Amino acid sequence: MNTAFETSASFAQNRDAADVLNGFKSRFHFPQHEGKDTIYFCGNSLGLQARSVAGAMQQELEDWQNMAVEGYFRARNPWLYYQYNFSETLSAMMGCGEEEVTVMNTLTVNLHLILQSFYRPDKQRYRILMEAGAFPSDQYALETLVRLHGFNPDDAIIEVHPREGEKLLHTEDILAAIHQHRDSLAVVLMGGINYYTGQFYDMPVITAAAHEAGAYAGWDLAHVAGNIPLELHKWDVDFAVWCSYKYLNGGPGAAGGLYVHERFGNDPQFPRLGGWWGNDEKTRFKMEKGFIPRNGAAGWQISTAQVFNMVALKASLELFREAGTQRLREKSVQLTAYLEYLLGQTKLPFEVITPKDPQQRGAQLSLYFPQNGKAIQTRMMENGIICDYREPGVIRLAPAPLYCSYSDVFRFYEVLQTF
Repeated sequence: MNTAFETSASFAQNRDAADVLNGFKSRFHFPQHEGKDTIYFCGNSLGLQARSVAGAMQQELEDWQNMAVEGYFRARNPWLYYQYNFSETLSAMMGCGEEEVTVMNTLTVNLHLILQSFYRPDKQRYRILMEAGAFPSDQYALETLVRLHGFNPDDAIIEVHPREGEKLLHTEDILAAIHQHRDSLAVVLMGGINYYTGQFYDMPVITAAAHEAGAYAGWDLAHVAGNIPLELHKWDVDFAVWCSYKYLNGGPGAAGGLYVHERFGNDPQFPRLGGWWGNDEKTRFKMEKGFIPRNGAAGWQISTAQVFNMVALKASLELFREAGTQRLREKSVQLTAYLEYLLGQTKLPFEVITPKDPQQRGAQLSLYFPQNGKAIQTRMMENGIICDYREPGVIRLAPAPLYCSYSDVFRFYEVLQTF
C-alpha cells in the first residue's frame, strides 16, 4: 500500500486527477452546507442517492400508470422477475453463484426467516455464539429466537468479549470460544464488520471453526455489503444477510439481501418457511397446494418483489457494476489510509480503535474520544461534515469510495485544524 501521503491540497487534487473512479462522485446527490456539498462520511449508516434514481422511479410509476397489472409481464423491467436484476452484481460482490443470492424483505426479517431453517435446537445443541456488542437488532433477534424455543438467553447465547482494556476481538479468542462450546453449539452468527469498532473479522477461519465444531456459520454483512469484496461460496459460509441502505445506496429502509449456500438452496427438502414468491415459477400460477421451492436463495422468498423499494438499489448497483468491485476496494484502502494519515496530523484527543491492517477493516474508521465525543461530532456536523456518533464515545467516519474523494478527505482535515 502506498503510504507516501502529504498534507497539501495539491496532493489530494493530484490523487483525484489520477483516480479513474473520481467521476462517479458527480453521479450522486449530496446534502448542502452553506451552498456547497457536504463532506459525507456517513455511507456506513445511509448511502447517498444516485442521480439516476428519480428517472428510474418515474419509469416504474409510468409503467404502473399505463399498464397496471400487466406491468408484471410487460413493464420495461417486468415486476415478476424484478428481484433477478440484482443477482449478477451481488453475486460478484459476495463471491457466490447467482442462484445463491437474492433481494427481499429487510435485514432483520431475513435474519429471522433464515434462522428458522438453520437454528433447529435440541437439548444438546442449542447455543448460538456471537460477538459481544453486536448491533442491537441482532441481539434482539437472537434473544427472542432462543426464548421462542424455550431457552434462557443467558445460557443459550454465548458472547465473545474483547480482552480487558481492549476494544477489538482476537481471532484466537473467537476460535477458543467455539472450541470450548463445540458440543453445544448450533449456530455461530457474527457481524462481518463490527458496527462500533469497524473491525472486519476473519470470516473463512471462523466459518471453518464453526463447521469443525458441528455448527452452522452465518454472518450479518450489513457493514460489509458494498464495502469489502467477499468469497462466501469459497469460504463455505452457510448463510448471510445484509441491508441495502448503507454502502449499497438503496435508500432508507431498502430491501435486504440473502445468501444461502447451494447445498441448502438446491435441496428442496431443507426446511424453510414458504411463500408465494419462493415457489417454483413453473408451478406458481397453478394455484395448488404443495410448496415447491425455487432453487437457490430465491426459495426463501416470501412475498411479491417490493419494486418501489428496490428501484434505488437497482440504480446504485448499475454504478457498482460500472465501477468494478475490485477497483472500488483498491480505492477504499487508499482513501481510508489517507484519512488515517491526516487524522494523525491533528491534535484532537482521540484513539483510532479500528484495526490498522487494511485487511481487517473496510472504509470506516472509529475514533474513540474519552471525553466530549458527542460535542465534537456535533461541531463537525455544524461545519458541514456529516458523520455519526455511537455510545460510548465513538465518532464513525466512512469515506465511501464510490462518491468520496481525496479532496473531501483533505477538506475534512482542514476543518478539523480549526477545532
